[in-house]
Amino acid sequence: MNNQEELTSVFELWCYLSTLMILRSLFVSLALAASLVRAENLLPANARVAVIGDSITEQKLYSKYIEAYLLACTGRQDITVFQFGWSGERAGGFAARLKNDLSVFNPTVATTCYGMNDGSYVAYTDAIGAEYEKNMRLVLDGLKEVGVKNIAVGSPGAVDTKFFTRFEPAIYNDNLAHLRDIAKKLAGEYGQSFANVHDTMTAAMAKAKPVLGENYDVCGADGFHPGPNGHLLMAEAFLKGLKLDGNIGTITINVGGESTASTGHKITASKAGSVTLESTTWPFCFDADPKTSWSTRSILPFTAFNQDLNRYTLVVKGLTKDKAKVTWGAASKEFTKAQLEAGINLAAEFPATPFDADFADLLGAIGSKQSFETTMIKNLITHFRSLGKEAEGDPEFSAALDVLKKKSMAKQQQYDANVRKRLKAVTHTITVE
Repeated sequence: MNNQEELTSVFELWCYLSTLMILRSLFVSLALAASLVRAENLLPANARVAVIGDSITEQKLYSKYIEAYLLACTGRQDITVFQFGWSGERAGGFAARLKNDLSVFNPTVATTCYGMNDGSYVAYTDAIGAEYEKNMRLVLDGLKEVGVKNIAVGSPGAVDTKFFTRFEPAIYNDNLAHLRDIAKKLAGEYGQSFANVHDTMTAAMAKAKPVLGENYDVCGADGFHPGPNGHLLMAEAFLKGLKLDGNIGTITINVGGESTASTGHKITASKAGSVTLESTTWPFCFDADPKTSWSTRSILPFTAFNQDLNRYTLVVKGLTKDKAKVTWGAASKEFTKAQLEAGINLAAEFPATPFDADFADLLGAIGSKQSFETTMIKNLITHFRSLGKEAEGDPEFSAALDVLKKKSMAKQQQYDANVRKRLKAVTHTITVE
């Protein structure tokens, strides 16, 4: 073999090895991308989310918080939410109305929260567990049949360790814990996500009562219908079950250079130590009361909502002093250089934010929408299933029912449009000095 042939052979070998390396790199990248898609796939493009459950769902608190988060805190306006709570319902009750009631919304994603009533307010027995499992299978099979791809299968919540007075609270929480385990088992069997509502509530309750007192109810003054504090815990469990990553955004202020902002936050003005932004992705906002059960803020020290779901991070570079004052909107707070270089969570550190008024307005509009949805489903749509025989034999009557469905959804869509009017860019300024 002459020199020219040797060079050609070496070059061909190099090309072959390079191709293998490129293909390997491409394979790894594709595998990583696929894993990310799987991890975030509970809310695909144009997701239609049905929030399903009993009277606790019909309270329209955790469902309202979920909808506000999905629309405002993810920055996604392609998501649509509909609330299907029904007072006193068990899993079997929803299984019976599932096909009829969901037909007006055609969800692709669902959250389910049953078990509080399924436990029958007695000590756990194997018969209770078997009945709950049978009916939850009917629910999960029914959701699959109507085209729901992704489900956050929720456990039941918990009863309050002081205010549940029917009998010893620990006995019923043990019952609910058994039903939690069944829900978790079914989620795994059906290849769906699990939302651990029960443990989220009991863990926070165990931490909160020693600090705020036994009269601080986490699961409601009646023992099982929570106030806003408990409903925030429920929303936390379901948002984690929907696999939200919790990154609201990152703002980097470089005191001596160029500042930057992540997607959803546009810098409109910048000077040394200060940026003004327009944010279409909002942090989740809380009320002002730090102590009562009718406050979302009061439960925050005892749970990981801000850490896991509400990270609006400020990073400051180029500081020359050991401390600096951060002003966000009308509020100011001092931090160390080390804290600011590592990044602080604005949503957790500032009790008042420039987003508070807009967020409260959004929650109000969502509450009105979900109230109409309850009226629409309970007083109209669910009764159509009792008219099936009449509709089969009378095309004109059947057509009239279809018109009522369409008119009802048109009205719901007007409420939904009113919600979306609130989703605007919020202008705010962050200053470091």
